[in-house]
Parts: sequence; C-alpha cells; structure tokens
Amino acid sequence: MDTHKTYTVEEAKRRLESYCAYQERCHKEVRNKLWEMRMIPEAIDVVLVHLIEHNFLNEERFAKTFVSGKFRIKKWGKIRLVRELKSRDISKYSIDVALKEIDLDDYYQTLDALTLKRIDQVKEKDKYKKKKKVADYLFYRGWESHLVYEKLNEYIK
Repeated sequence: MDTHKTYTVEEAKRRLESYCAYQERCHKEVRNKLWEMRMIPEAIDVVLVHLIEHNFLNEERFAKTFVSGKFRIKKWGKIRLVRELKSRDISKYSIDVALKEIDLDDYYQTLDALTLKRIDQVKEKDKYKKKKKVADYLFYRGWESHLVYEKLNEYIK
C-alpha cells in the first residue's frame, strides 16, 4: 500500500466494506487498517459506525466465526479461544455467546482424538515423561487441565 496516499471518508468506507466482506473482521483489525490508511480519529469513528450500521462489522458474528473455525480446523480448546478473542478486544458477552456454539459432544470427541493422535506421535518410553509431553501439547492448544489429565489417565496407565 502506498503510504503517502490519502483517502476521503467515502473511499475509506468502500475499501473497508470490501475488506470486511472478504472475511469476518474484528473492530480492532478494522481500526488498525484505518490507522494504516492515515485516517484521523474522527474519520475512523465515522467509518466504523458506517460498517456496523450496514452489518459489515459485527463483533458477535466475528467471535462465532472465529471460534468455529479455530476449533474445527486448528482443534483449539476453550482457553486458547478465549485468550485469542480477548487479545482482539472482543467483549466477554460475545465470547460467551461464541463458546456456546461449540457442541459439547464434538468438544470432548475432538479432545479424545487429539489426545490419542498425540500419544501415538510421542515416542517416549517413560510414561510420566510421555504424559507431560502430551499434556504440554494439549495445554498449548488451550484445553482445560482437568479434561487433559482425565484423558491422559484414561489412556496412559
């Protein structure tokens, strides 16, 4: 992007409409994009309000899309999902709504499959070291510790 180009509010609205239409965005991403476009704070607010009013920008919808995608594709647990959403300044309300979208059976089945897959991958003879390696992997992915230990005790004896 040319750093010296200036944009009118109308041009910025159009650019950001397509930016938001391409994929769900959070308010923070859009605000940063407008800063990069060298927009003044008053103009940023005008563009943000426009995008929200015309449903290009919707925090709750972003949170739901983010959660379902990261859970399905990256197999993230709820702790990681919450941390990532908070880092994007998503409200607690929107985070809670998004997490409710995860089917609990799917959640437990995913943890189960992920645990078994990782146990298979970790080539460690000592069962305590193996448990630790698998646990660390699952914690990094944001799975709750009580669920992780439950699964490990079930599979590594």
